[in-house]
Amino acid sequence: MIKYASLFTKIHIHPLLWAMMAVSAATAQFKTLAILLVIVLVHELGHAVCAAYFSWRIKSIMLLPFGGAAEMEEHGNRPVKEELAVILAGPLQHLPMQGAALLAQFYGIITPESYALFTFYNLSILLFNLLPIWPLDGGKLMFILFSLYKPFPSAHKWMMVFSACALLVYKGAVLAFFPFQLNLWMITVFLCYSLFMEYKQRHFIHLRFLMDRYYGSGKAIQKLVPIKAESGEDLLSVMARFKRGCKHPIIVYRGGAKWSELDENELLHAFFSEKRTNSKVEELVYAY
Repeated sequence: MIKYASLFTKIHIHPLLWAMMAVSAATAQFKTLAILLVIVLVHELGHAVCAAYFSWRIKSIMLLPFGGAAEMEEHGNRPVKEELAVILAGPLQHLPMQGAALLAQFYGIITPESYALFTFYNLSILLFNLLPIWPLDGGKLMFILFSLYKPFPSAHKWMMVFSACALLVYKGAVLAFFPFQLNLWMITVFLCYSLFMEYKQRHFIHLRFLMDRYYGSGKAIQKLVPIKAESGEDLLSVMARFKRGCKHPIIVYRGGAKWSELDENELLHAFFSEKRTNSKVEELVYAY
């Protein structure tokens, strides 16, 4: 119970949101902002509570001027069912929230106008978060889907490509139908920035995935998938073919014939513990 209660200590409010609160209070729009904050907070707590249930490492729950973000220290090596549960736990909170609002209206706690306003924002945030754009929940679901069939860096690349295409469609829709909605343009800038930073850090993200795989518990491993590698390949190019949920025996070929076999942990150990970042696969065969 303590680990769930401690989630509230991880909630942070972005400085721009404080400024927006002040502006909303001055312009008599605080009710709208309060509804948005409740919806976003419950959505992000849904992610965080589910992550805490699976003992994930939760860094923070940030409330932004146009949404929120629950930041985890998990890097693609948790079981797919866990990741799906954590991602879907946010959108699923919109159903009980809508039910609670309906009961509140029924018993006269809130007015029909407030209920209609809540319903509009609740449905809007739910549908928006399911767009296939990183870092929205829809983008994270798309990343999981790609990673089931492709190596981690390839899945990450295709997720970013599809996110960029979906983001272009979104920007076109905003320009065509809501060109003067400042909040929608703020969200667009945030999504563009997030996607750009994801692209900029793509190599670091891959290394983080490998490091977590090396030092992690390995409970996400579901099947053995051998990888064929030429003896002259460097370690990182071979590890770029690692897939989530799979254990990879490395079948080493030389001159077109099978030469040796290594365990993936031998590559990870050489790369991270021995700092042999420029080594070839054949050097590990001789070493071990």
